[in-house]
Amino acid sequence: MTEQKYEITVGIECHVQLATKTKLFSEVDNDARGKEPNSCVSPVEYALPGMLPRLNREAVNMAVRAGLALNSEINLLSRFDRKHYFYPDSPKGYQITQMYQPIIGAGYVELPNGKQIRIEHAHLEGDAGKLNHFDNYSLVDLNRADTPLIEIVSMPDIHTAHDAHDYCKELWRLMTFAGVCFGDLYNGNMRFDVNISLAEKGSKTLGKRAEIKNLNSFRSVERAIEYEYERQSKMLDAGEVITQETRGWNDATGKTTSQRSKEEAQDYRYMPEPDLPPIRLTEEQVKKEREAMPLLPADYRNTLGMIISKDILEILLDYKQLVDRLADLKTEYDIHGIDKEISKAAILKISNLFTSVLLAEENSSLLNDPMPSVKQLMDLSSMIAKNELSSTSVKEVFLRFFTPEMRFKETRAIAKELNLIQENDLGAVEKIVDEVLADPNNAQAVADFKAGSEKVLGFLVGQVMKASRGKANPSMAQEILRKKLQ
Repeated sequence: MTEQKYEITVGIECHVQLATKTKLFSEVDNDARGKEPNSCVSPVEYALPGMLPRLNREAVNMAVRAGLALNSEINLLSRFDRKHYFYPDSPKGYQITQMYQPIIGAGYVELPNGKQIRIEHAHLEGDAGKLNHFDNYSLVDLNRADTPLIEIVSMPDIHTAHDAHDYCKELWRLMTFAGVCFGDLYNGNMRFDVNISLAEKGSKTLGKRAEIKNLNSFRSVERAIEYEYERQSKMLDAGEVITQETRGWNDATGKTTSQRSKEEAQDYRYMPEPDLPPIRLTEEQVKKEREAMPLLPADYRNTLGMIISKDILEILLDYKQLVDRLADLKTEYDIHGIDKEISKAAILKISNLFTSVLLAEENSSLLNDPMPSVKQLMDLSSMIAKNELSSTSVKEVFLRFFTPEMRFKETRAIAKELNLIQENDLGAVEKIVDEVLADPNNAQAVADFKAGSEKVLGFLVGQVMKASRGKANPSMAQEILRKKLQ
């Protein structure tokens, strides 16, 4: 995206579905993934006469934890409001939300590049249902109705599509690492509404904004912003007026399309929610959630960032179970007082196996399996350091950690069972080399090397590996061959 004449300003509203067992205002299953339409619904969600909401306390606790992950102020007093609108996915005719006194106050999210994106606030609310559209009719599914959400509202601090991508990804990491959201983007656990406006560079007035609704991938956020920049800049260059509107994103065409004019707050006729009392928190409750906070991305960057390269660490941070295991590995080395250089080398080796082997497309399904134990990984690192395994054998042993029959076996036992332990005994390797050099079938290769053909050395090393059934240390074999062929 070329940004020359105009500066783009982006604000993002992120809807985060909280990972509670039950819904925000009833005791109905909150996780409807894969379930039949309208199977996770009670009279409260149907808005039957006389049905009153009862606030889910765990949703409040998770909202506090989310706020702490956002470096935000937690408001000890917050209230609910009714946001009125009439649509088939909302039987009540309104949404219970927090317009005026949200539970989460101002905060910020720090991107991997060090930029800070301010959070205006985040509020607790119940989600709407969903319309399923068919050829000539639509059906309402209320499974999602009143699932607990927090809506995180950013300040207009983002000025590139790439930073918007990174901001959304960092939000996803924060919410999943804090344990407040399942993070299943495909099923809408997090959705992004992106507000985009253009103004001439240096202008202190923001342009009219378009809001792109319900984006559910980081790449879609980036692409939608890039498209909107081109669309709006062409309109401004042609002297046209930008309309404040809501637009939809088509991932297949890579374009946005107009849906409706953008509503203002007064259009929703907000009023205080009469059926729910205010939420009153204590400092002690906030302190309890702060003390229970799991490690967040910044913690892993602090503990692992001095060992693993930034590029590799940012890849691993997309998989909490991997950075968890690396942090456990570092802790174990620290507890046992193992030399820092040995510890660093081991963590690097395991992180490389995670990125180059485990995250390879053909092995990605293994991410759903339990991780290898810290001891298995430590022993594997030790065997690598002692040259007891070839690079191919290292991968084979590592992948066997994920098979049910070997998941709980010790690393050395796995390597022995697979006959993969490398021969490092100098005398044993030298004996194999002598046998290879004495073989008449290798006489021409020996003569070629002595005549100056360096490339045949690889062939002779291969013969040693073949004779040893892959167990000879290839570096040792090469060194012995050079000495004997001088």
